[in-house]
Formats: sequence, C-alpha cells, structure tokens
Amino acid sequence: MIKITDKISISETELHEDFMRSSGAGGQNVNKVETAVQLRFDARNSPNLPDYVRAKLQTLAGRRTTKNGEIVITAQRHRTQERNRADALERLVALIQEAAKRTPYRVATKPTFGSKVRRLDEKKQRSGVKKLRSGPDAD
Repeated sequence: MIKITDKISISETELHEDFMRSSGAGGQNVNKVETAVQLRFDARNSPNLPDYVRAKLQTLAGRRTTKNGEIVITAQRHRTQERNRADALERLVALIQEAAKRTPYRVATKPTFGSKVRRLDEKKQRSGVKKLRSGPDAD
C-alpha cells in the first residue's frame, strides 16, 4: 500500500507502468534503453479514494486525464528507469494529496451598523473636501 494521507492509501496493484524510450538528446544510450516511464492510475474506479477526492483529482489532473478516468503521468527527467519510476510515483502522490486537501469555506457576514456609519461619514467628509476645491460658482 502506498500511503497518501493518514486516511487514504492506494494499492500498488492499481498502478500500471509502461516503459518507453526517452525523447531528446542523450547520445547512443537514449536509442537503446527504455528509461522513460508512463504511470497510469485509474482514479475513477479506485475503491480507495473518497468521492470528493476523486472529483477534485479529475479536475486537478486536467489534460493528464483520459476519457476513461485514468490519470497518465510521464516521467523522463532522469537517466535511469528507477529514478523516473520514483519521480512519476512522487508526482502522482503529490497530485492526490493536493486533491485530498479540504478547502475551508468562508462564512458570509454582514457589515456592522457602526462600520456602515463610519463609511458614510468618511464619504460625506471627502465630498465636502472636494466641494471646497471647486470655485465659488459650484453648488
């Protein structure tokens, strides 16, 4: 089991890894070694994720989500397959942790009577200052 938070863990059997050749410069090594990793996680059908995490995860993943609800993370930053596997797993865990965060909601409040009075007094005072700036013809 891979621990995400205190209450959420996912099974390693839910992850599927595919290996492919990395793109970009790298010399002779890049043409013969499959070091890039494509990690797939079926978020939509995962029994270990609560509904609110599943919904937010789909939103956060964005383009990395397939039509079937799978999250695909490709890692090819490092030269070795093991480091790329660890990198992809870390990125998936970070994504799920971000989705698991509960955002506190704002409680709507009304301005107090005193704050309304102070605001109107300040507006009257400012209006008076501006009237004094104009010439004697203004009224």
